[in-house]
Amino acid sequence: MKRMLLIAASAAFALVACNDQSQQQANNMTAIKVRGPEQNRLHELSAIDLAIALKRAIYDAGYTCKRVTDAGFVAEYQNLDMWMAHCVDGKLIRDWAIFTGPDGSAQVRDCKDVPASGLPACNIKKRPAGSFSDAGTTTAAENKATENKAD
Repeated sequence: MKRMLLIAASAAFALVACNDQSQQQANNMTAIKVRGPEQNRLHELSAIDLAIALKRAIYDAGYTCKRVTDAGFVAEYQNLDMWMAHCVDGKLIRDWAIFTGPDGSAQVRDCKDVPASGLPACNIKKRPAGSFSDAGTTTAAENKATENKAD
């Protein structure tokens, strides 16, 4: 009987020791961050070039975006960089979340669907340098300001 109790106690101690060891290993794990050159290049683009890149991702995903009027970096989510593009298609205004991967891939989601999925909110944290209207497409307000300067 004592022998059975001793075996049971030894087994219990072994299990506790194994459990402690697995917790220690989990605490000692280093998070691995994978980044690709495409992800890094997006951070270096001017506003107009970023608008072009994000529009391409949106169109490649099967959606439309006639004009990007605002865009920027939102956050890192796991190994993905999250970007947001504010698109104006006539009277239709839509915000897109674009997730870029280390392999150069992109996933596009409508920002109104993002909160329910547990992803970061579509709030731009860092905007690129320059203007989103440098490509010769000016807004009515910009045209009016130009006309006033000429007078």
